[in-house]
Amino acid sequence: MPETYTPSTAITGTWTEKEIRQQPECWIRSLNNIERMRSAIDGFLSPLLRKTDLRIVLTGAGTSAFIGDIIAPWLSSHTGKNISAVPTTDLVTNPMDYFSHAHPLLLISFARSGNSPESVAAVELANQFVPECYHLSITCNEAGSLYQNAVDSDNAFALLMPAETHDRGFAMTSSITTMMASCLAVFAPDAVGCNTFRDVADRCQAILTSLGDFSHGVFGTDSWKRIVYLGSGGLQGVARESALKVLELTAGKLAAFYDSPTGFRHGPKSLVDNETLVVVLVSSHPYTRQYDLDLLAELRRDRQAMRVVAIAADTDTVIEAGPHILLPPSRTFMDVELAFCFLIYAQIFALTQSLHVGNTPDTPSASGTVNRVVQGVVIHPWQA
Repeated sequence: MPETYTPSTAITGTWTEKEIRQQPECWIRSLNNIERMRSAIDGFLSPLLRKTDLRIVLTGAGTSAFIGDIIAPWLSSHTGKNISAVPTTDLVTNPMDYFSHAHPLLLISFARSGNSPESVAAVELANQFVPECYHLSITCNEAGSLYQNAVDSDNAFALLMPAETHDRGFAMTSSITTMMASCLAVFAPDAVGCNTFRDVADRCQAILTSLGDFSHGVFGTDSWKRIVYLGSGGLQGVARESALKVLELTAGKLAAFYDSPTGFRHGPKSLVDNETLVVVLVSSHPYTRQYDLDLLAELRRDRQAMRVVAIAADTDTVIEAGPHILLPPSRTFMDVELAFCFLIYAQIFALTQSLHVGNTPDTPSASGTVNRVVQGVVIHPWQA
């Protein structure tokens, strides 16, 4: 199997498109690097993972926070460890609610630049609150504060992604997925490694190739005013990130929402009208899948949405009854692997919608009020 992937024809000439297309190769490069570093990684983590009362928290701001939402449920189940996801934006405002003196803590910080004020402050607050505190910083910027601080700390390990994943475009694309894959490989090498994950990379490359120059649209070419992404379990995290990509790259000109299929019925479904696109991310788990298909059929019966699109790895009569996307053929994927495929579609959709509304994808915020690295955050010192 080749180490590199041939990119499809680019059309926009943007960093955003380049960074979407480079993802499969970045994943394999990072996982190969983790294999080379395995001894050092295990030397840091193994003593910590032997602590039966260890608490592991995945954190980050914005898109980086959603990495935890996507992978924490599966990682917790697979490893049997106490793993949860809490955004740095919550940790810095309410450290007393999330940090406990009673248990050792491993804080896993995800960051593209590593310079977001909340990312740096969350590490400092964790050290203040938790007597036995450790850090794993997974970041894309060697010059960032998060990486440099981890390198200089006795209680931290710094894991750097390939340099090109420090995305230059406004929205995080290759940075989020490469950090996701790397964290999975660190904690679940038996399930996610260079060999097994190549199937994910190959499938995503097939998606990119099938969409050509992205000019035909992912979910059609109608002019919708709002989009809803729905996913169950960790795929709700994918839905959340997918919605954010649309908001970021269209600068809010296309309203975007997310929920779980079961949660959507409890009020949020009210927003569906004849200008709404609904995208259902169908789980591969046979039990969870039933709930996804139930709502998919219900939304189509309602005839309220402009379009209801299902994305799935395997077909079903409910899926085939309306607009749908079936992933390129591959082995059976777990939902945590499907997440990468679904994110590829969502990133491309957000890019094309950005162009459709007349934005420049690399710098979509014409007002300058929203920045690639967040600004204007005042970190207040903690006082007990």
